[in-house]
Amino acid sequence: MPSLAYNFTAQRKDGTTIDVGVHGARASYRGRPAIIGLMQDISEKKRAEEKIQHYIVQLENSFMRTVEIATTLSEMRDPYTVGHERRVGAIAAAIGAELGFDARRVEGLRVAGHLHDIGKISIPTEILSKPGKLSAAEFMLIKGHAQASYDILKHVEFPWPVADVALQHHERMDGGGYPQGLEGETILLEARIMAVADVIEAMSSHRPYRPGLGIDKALAEIERGRGTAYDTNVVDACLRLFREKRYQLPA
Repeated sequence: MPSLAYNFTAQRKDGTTIDVGVHGARASYRGRPAIIGLMQDISEKKRAEEKIQHYIVQLENSFMRTVEIATTLSEMRDPYTVGHERRVGAIAAAIGAELGFDARRVEGLRVAGHLHDIGKISIPTEILSKPGKLSAAEFMLIKGHAQASYDILKHVEFPWPVADVALQHHERMDGGGYPQGLEGETILLEARIMAVADVIEAMSSHRPYRPGLGIDKALAEIERGRGTAYDTNVVDACLRLFREKRYQLPA
């Protein structure tokens, strides 16, 4: 049978207020229609819920602060890419929103962006900041950061697939990426988004071995790899953001 429930604030004779919950339902009593109703003071319940919500916000803020600290520690190893993880997270979140992700999933992209390169703490600083061309052995060490990131993050119980995104963000749709050579939709959608965001940020920014190439060349790169290296829908969403909606690279 249909039921009714609502809350309201009532005022006592002494001027104080209480929160009241009302619940009602249609029923039958001795063969006749009836209404069963319950009215109760829910002030304590509401205060408890507000306190719980306050604690949740505090925990979420503490969690994000911890993520930011981890990002900062990673950046201290590679001063030339300071801000890279944060910017990648922001770009990935914007692409996710453009693709219709809900707020919670968008936040997961932001967190994954902050942590996707944390495995670089395992790479010698002189390689990370080397101004010249890397040797084959040095490049293999660099490529190992995806697996190293996964190994660090896999033990943390995130509400999102952060470790897998870190592992897969250098995979490519045609199987030409690393470390597993995954193809197509075997790559997590979040990782496909991170791949595009990572390329956009990296090409646009200064590196020890070259100056920043600018957003136009970065967009041309993902457009050139649309459907081969990069997910078609992700590329299209990214291009819309920058070319139609005038999205600006985060500072």
